[in-house]
Amino acid sequence: MAAAVTLALLACFPAAVLSRRDVLELGDEDFDYLATEHETMLVKFYAPWCGHCKKLSPDFEKAATRLKGTVQLAKVDCTAHSETCGRFGVSGYPTLKIFRNGKESAPYDGPRSAEGIYQYMKKQTGPDSVQLQTEEDLQTFIDNYDASIVGVFAGADSSPLSEFLRAAALLREQFRFAHTVDLKLGDKYGVTSECVLLFRPPRLASKFEDSVVAFRDHLTIGSLRRFIRDHINGLCPHLTMENRDRLRVRDLLTAFYDLDYHHNIRGSNYWRNRVMKMASKFSGRGLAFSVANKKDFLSELEEDFGLGTSDGGELPFVTIRTKLGHKYTMREEFTRDGLSLERFLEDYFAGRLKRYIKSEAVPERNAAAVKVVVAESFDEVVNNPEKDVLIQFYSRSCPHCKKLEPVYRELAETVPHHLFCSGEEKGRANQIRGWAGAERLPEVPTERGEFESGERRGEGRTLTPLHRPIRFPRYDITSLPAESFYSFSY
Repeated sequence: MAAAVTLALLACFPAAVLSRRDVLELGDEDFDYLATEHETMLVKFYAPWCGHCKKLSPDFEKAATRLKGTVQLAKVDCTAHSETCGRFGVSGYPTLKIFRNGKESAPYDGPRSAEGIYQYMKKQTGPDSVQLQTEEDLQTFIDNYDASIVGVFAGADSSPLSEFLRAAALLREQFRFAHTVDLKLGDKYGVTSECVLLFRPPRLASKFEDSVVAFRDHLTIGSLRRFIRDHINGLCPHLTMENRDRLRVRDLLTAFYDLDYHHNIRGSNYWRNRVMKMASKFSGRGLAFSVANKKDFLSELEEDFGLGTSDGGELPFVTIRTKLGHKYTMREEFTRDGLSLERFLEDYFAGRLKRYIKSEAVPERNAAAVKVVVAESFDEVVNNPEKDVLIQFYSRSCPHCKKLEPVYRELAETVPHHLFCSGEEKGRANQIRGWAGAERLPEVPTERGEFESGERRGEGRTLTPLHRPIRFPRYDITSLPAESFYSFSY
């Protein structure tokens, strides 16, 4: 009867309410007392009015439910419990910190999604490095969704083992570590002396690269960190929302398709093997390779590459994004023999590909005092080294832009020897290379020569009013905010 009542009561509460209960609320009076009850705890210090805190809240609660019984997630309202927040040096919101047995251990610098928090904090449980006693222990440890780093040592008093354990303590939030003091456990992998073995995830096993890589150099925290960094991703890693920033520090080709390594490993590797073949052929030329689940990146593909859900069908989308922000797309259909990808890569390295730029059509007629600029014509018009250019970035829906339009047009007709341009921006119609995007519109930077060297409001450079005081019959430019018009200080 009691069980039935409990189930009935639980049914009355939506999942969101139950997940909120999985996040422990702490305050000045009980933080120290309750925190010591948990071996590992992630604490969110927040303010109720903070927009970023509100955005994080649903993912934090979902992660708390998944981690229940393993890692405790907690929160502290800093507007009500300033003493605790001040004690831990909280200066911005949200701030996330990891605690162990009530003591502050480390700042949390992992992903902010529910899945990312779950995966990151799962690695925080247990010892820094798992000790392996048998071959069965080893196989169980390396048979994992993620890569594994295993140290093989001759005995418990080994000095390299001590250094390995220190490295594991520092890097545990990023990688999985284990060790053994029985060299025989490494026989299967050709181990004859102390070393560290990096096991790539079994789901990414491929004939194009070794699944196990050995590190036999002098072991220090720095040398082990470099070894892991250089080898853990292999020829073609799985790009996710959590690791994309780390992988995109290099020029990166990505094949996007229906990838699911949880339920369809063989199907997911079908297209990856074709990418791997090209990755091995073009290795050493400065381009990294990856595969990704198309569904995770749909908005990015549409916004950054102009690719819609109907493009390609079941076939992969292939893109290249360089560290300088240049973007390319493979427009030819991805053939199963991989030859279309090979042709795409040959054209890329030969410099024959045209960069993708989100742009409206170049106007056929452009004779007005204010020239219309689109992304496609930006370099030709604005980055003209022989012209002084004032450009206004605007949005069609912006009321301030509409108010400024007649003033800006009359200014263009009044001031000689300057080129006045206007272009829609903020990603709505045109993406301008080298322009990070205006925080508010209209935005009026100035240019002389290359766009990247131009002055812009808010970058701490010397700006002077463009027009000392100039008055029009109907418009008074001095009545506009002081930052509206700027000129170079030549």
